[in-house]
Formats: sequence, C-alpha cells, structure tokens
Amino acid sequence: MRISVVTPSLNMAPYLEDTIKSVIGNLKAGDEYFVIDGGSTDGSIDIIRRHEDRITDWVSASDAGYADALAKGFARASGDILCWINAGDMYLAGALDAARKRMTEDLDMIFGDDFYIDEANKILAYSRGWVPDLRMAMLYGGWTPLQDACFWRRSLYQKIGGVDRSLRYAADYDLFLRMAIAGRTGYVPLAFSAFRRHAGQKSISGSAAYEDERKRVRAREIGGCRSASAMKALYRCFTRVAMSARARLAPLLWRRPDLVGRLVTSLPCAGYWPAVPDRL
Repeated sequence: MRISVVTPSLNMAPYLEDTIKSVIGNLKAGDEYFVIDGGSTDGSIDIIRRHEDRITDWVSASDAGYADALAKGFARASGDILCWINAGDMYLAGALDAARKRMTEDLDMIFGDDFYIDEANKILAYSRGWVPDLRMAMLYGGWTPLQDACFWRRSLYQKIGGVDRSLRYAADYDLFLRMAIAGRTGYVPLAFSAFRRHAGQKSISGSAAYEDERKRVRAREIGGCRSASAMKALYRCFTRVAMSARARLAPLLWRRPDLVGRLVTSLPCAGYWPAVPDRL
C-alpha cells in the first residue's frame, strides 16, 4: 500500500529540516510527500528546496490556517494511506513500513504511541496512545489520539468529507472524531513518532481556543447520535471518569525514565511498553 504524507508549515525553519529528513528516510517507492508552506519568511523555503528532489510536491503561499494547508495537501494525495506530520515533529525510522504492515483489511485507521522531545531532539517523555474504544474516548471523553501516530485510509477520509477548513485550532480532533465514528479503528502498540515541545507552538498558545472548538465539535456529533438522552448522559459520565483516571495514572504506569535525555533519532519505530522493546 502506498502512503501519502503531508507536512503543513509556517515559519518553522529551526525544526523543518528534521521533519523533512525523518519523512524522506521512511519513504518507499510509490509513496508521496507534500510540504504545504503558508508563505514562510524565515528561510523555510531554502530548506524545502534543498530536499525538493525527494518531495513529491510543495507550495508556499498564504492560507487560512493549518486545516486549509492540510486540505490542500490531501487533495494532491493519491496514496492508499494518509497521514500528516507537523513541521517540528518527526517519524521514527521504520514508521511508515510499520503502519503499512499494521493497516490490515479490517481496519480503516490505526493510532499508536509517540515521544515528547525538546528543541534538541532529546526525549522528554514517552506517551502511550492506548484507549480500548477510540470512538467512545473521543465522543464522550473528549480524548484525542496522538496525531503524529495516526494513519488512515484515503477512502475513509473521502467518505467523511475530509478536513474542515473552517476550524482553526481543533481540526485534528474533528477529523479523527468523524473518522472514528465512520470507520473501523485500532490501537497499535508501537511508537511511530516524536512530538516536539518548543516555545510559541500553537497547541500551547491557543489552548483555550482549541478547547472551545473541541466542545462545539463534540456537541455537534453527540447531538447527531441516535442513542437516547439518558444513555448519552450515562456514556458521558462513565467515559469522563475513565479518561480522567487515565490522565492521572498514565504518567505513573507508562513511564520510560530510562529513555529520557536520549536522542530520539537513535530509536526505531518499536513497542516501548512494556519496558523491553518489541523491535520490528
């Protein structure tokens, strides 16, 4: 199966090359890579041009935000499997082949684990992306899978109508929620990627706006469910308690302190829980 990767970017020159190299190092014959730049003025274009012989297509022009950039990228994609990696984040070696292997006929979308890294590519923490039921966790618990560790079929993306360009902050939550409702999803116990923490990132500076958009998206989808109001209230109460417990226990149960401080580039896509890696 062919994979199409999209990277939306705007003025991310300090980290963009790490992202591009991590994608290019994972590509196989037939795979596609699209970089959608929002009109950067910080040297990002020079970085993209250095690697354009390995990039399927790229563009640099003003857009309406990262959802608009994603929609532009996925509109160009022809692969069987779609995914995106934000500028600054990175795929681990072997990630795309692992996703290709785990996308079995009975699944439309898979989600896995990742690492949090600092500005120097050193590991801050390991993040396990497991939940028993993605639809319930998202719809009634407000949970979001680790975006950079998600892969889905293009047919599912087209079925739900793609990315909502009108959303400026929670387009990822909205997309994954609609795919979880419409498709067959499954957790894969592998760390596919690394999410970078850095000063000024939108997921931190726009947290209040993100939460507002997420609440509106959830309300819309819950309102569209056929379940009785009493059942919806029960689901919401139970799932909220379960996800709250998960948030408190995860840092204690799924820690990998032995990996903190290591360069993430030294680690392959593998299972890092339990503590003995299940290498591919």
